[in-house]
Amino acid sequence: MIRAPLPVTVVTGFLGAGKTTLLGNLLRDAAPRRLAVVVNEFGEISIDGALLRQHQRGAEVEIHDVAQGLLAYADDTDFVPLMLQLASRRALIDHVLIETSGLALPTAVMERLQDPLLAEHFVLDATLAVVDTPLLLTGDFDAGSDLATHGAGREKSTAGLFDLQLANADIVVLNKIDRLERRALLDAETQIRTRAPGVRFIELARQARLDPRLTLGLKLHEPGAGNHGYRYAPVRGMPAGETRPLGDHRRLDGHRHSGLAPHRHGVATHKHFHEHDPGWQSFTLSCADPLDAVVLSQALTAIAGSEPLMRVKGYAGIKGAANRLLIQGVRTRIETVWQNSADPAPPEAPTEPLTEVNLPAADGTQLVFIGYHAVRSRIAEQLATLTGRHWS
Repeated sequence: MIRAPLPVTVVTGFLGAGKTTLLGNLLRDAAPRRLAVVVNEFGEISIDGALLRQHQRGAEVEIHDVAQGLLAYADDTDFVPLMLQLASRRALIDHVLIETSGLALPTAVMERLQDPLLAEHFVLDATLAVVDTPLLLTGDFDAGSDLATHGAGREKSTAGLFDLQLANADIVVLNKIDRLERRALLDAETQIRTRAPGVRFIELARQARLDPRLTLGLKLHEPGAGNHGYRYAPVRGMPAGETRPLGDHRRLDGHRHSGLAPHRHGVATHKHFHEHDPGWQSFTLSCADPLDAVVLSQALTAIAGSEPLMRVKGYAGIKGAANRLLIQGVRTRIETVWQNSADPAPPEAPTEPLTEVNLPAADGTQLVFIGYHAVRSRIAEQLATLTGRHWS
């Protein structure tokens, strides 16, 4: 019996956009669909994979972590074997979700899915770009998109990568919109349409939730003559029943939307971006001593305000608490939540409502820092000064 290729949804988006939270909600809401999730993180330890595992539904959801490096690079030796492993269990999987690193382009995965070893087993269903809408509206991605020159620093690099992620997406998900008014949402949609006119759909995610019907089984890339292509599909703003063509069934080139001319991004551009902009750094700092939750949160906020950090995430051992605190930081916005809802938070801790989070069982504190030309030794020194504890 010949089985249809496994549909693959690629989820991209800049650091801290909310990809993992959105995926976690999707895993819960997509039951009884059987899902396999591949998570790639730009860091030494996997935080996102641990967070997604709290949404596992027995054998119906399986999580695969790929840490260190960027998934589907030309020299990546993990992607193809992992995907072949999933293909061998085709009878047990309905859909594959791939969350790329926040510093990755989705085109590397899109191109690699056309590898002769994979093309007969998988078909790209859609590519979603998740956007931190408040950051978009405050102009954090407006420094330009010329990747040829990196002298302008983090802002130019950030904007360039952000625009390329949008340009290669079928769907843009405007996330974190809970407190935004209608005018702000219209402004955000206008910005997306201006920056990436080839985007097919723009969806809104409140509390990082998106209807699975808007995410899975869209069939925007159907097989044709052995290759992937786009089909006809409805477009917002057009009369009911009308469609517009999305191109032909020639080989997917990484960017063919609504009849626009193709651009060869793919693996070459993906690798080019990072090789020519080595400023993005990721490192882990650890502390064996129990910490004060308030002091740690204040320390991270202060450091994020003075250092070129974009992302902080990890888990901390807190004085007087049996369970650790999950740390999620985007620039100077630091959020915390308890690892286990069975234990109350210290009354002075600035935590969110208690949530069950199944993190790896380990002692002490481990935090992943991602920044542009961030200096590990300098941040470790500041943490030691502000928390009164040794960091290494």
